[in-house]
Amino acid sequence: MRSIVGLVGVLSAATCYLYLLSTHLPAVSPIPSDNTDEDSEVKEYRLKFPSDLDELRELAETLKFYKREHHNYVLLLFCSAYLYKQSFAIPGSSFLNMLAGALFGTWEGLALTCLLTTSGSTFCYLLSSAFGKEHVIRLFPDKVALLQRKVEENKRSLFFFLLFLRLFPMTPNWFLNVTSPILNIPLTLFFPTVLIGLIPYNFICVRTGSILSKISSMDDIFSWGTLAQLLAIACVALLPGALIRRYSQVALDGAEQTQDRGQHHKAQ
Repeated sequence: MRSIVGLVGVLSAATCYLYLLSTHLPAVSPIPSDNTDEDSEVKEYRLKFPSDLDELRELAETLKFYKREHHNYVLLLFCSAYLYKQSFAIPGSSFLNMLAGALFGTWEGLALTCLLTTSGSTFCYLLSSAFGKEHVIRLFPDKVALLQRKVEENKRSLFFFLLFLRLFPMTPNWFLNVTSPILNIPLTLFFPTVLIGLIPYNFICVRTGSILSKISSMDDIFSWGTLAQLLAIACVALLPGALIRRYSQVALDGAEQTQDRGQHHKAQ
């Protein structure tokens, strides 16, 4: 019960902060009216998380308008919204990645999303460690058990295994974030695998956001060709781990054989 109260308290505080930040927009110069050069109109803007491409385009145009005079405010708002979603395992990071591309360009947007993804995932890890372990196990016992077995099987090459899971997310990233404390994955291993492993995915989304006006559906982003590229990168990341496991086993078998011979000679 205490863990639920603590989590609800953190979520409520974060929600209030984000609500106040998004509803108290700074003043901007009015938009000139199409009817006359002298008249002007002030449009009321209501910010919310986008749920489709049309809402994403509208939000991008609104924030671009504010960004001309209030760059730091838009940056703070974007970072706060991104961390909110990542920290509380709320789906929709692809839309925010595209929004980063539309607002900040490909390379600045990529650097920003990689930093925010890693930071938000780390916050999610810490929240799960502090408040959610028992609830995650209770809600997803089979999935946690399966992931636990995979982690044990790849213990000698855990870095590359985690990197593979991030590069080609067959298991959702939010689930990896909340289960990592349960699987006893240390932060020193968790942090770099998130930072490196999500670069290709973030790049695809951010690059798409930089040409947002040309995108007609989400299928244009995650095509079969794109998925094949992610799978190829993931397999490359998994290869070193497979080699480590193989040669570790060979070395272990060799050591056991040497020990058996030594014991045999002593017996003689």
